[in-house]
Amino acid sequence: MSADADDVLRQTVESLVADGCAWAGIFFVEDGELVLGPQAGEPDEARRVAVPVTWKGERIAELAADGDVERARLERVALEIADLCLVGWDTGGEAWEP
Repeated sequence: MSADADDVLRQTVESLVADGCAWAGIFFVEDGELVLGPQAGEPDEARRVAVPVTWKGERIAELAADGDVERARLERVALEIADLCLVGWDTGGEAWEP
């Protein structure tokens, strides 16, 4: 993943936490499985809302947030970061490094 995309995705999850979410993270689709990438905050999975991040109709990632967050807001953010998630998509199993 390029440094610019990496920085923006980190800032995205940090911004969601700063705006009131307990936790936010981006999961990349790797070989059909979701692999956690950038994240911020403290997880509270009982309050998790997740939306797909798609590119040309294909799910390439998932944006998730725990706490008080509207699904519509996450959907808007997912649209904004889709191109950046594509950069990190299918890294051949290489671990994401913060």
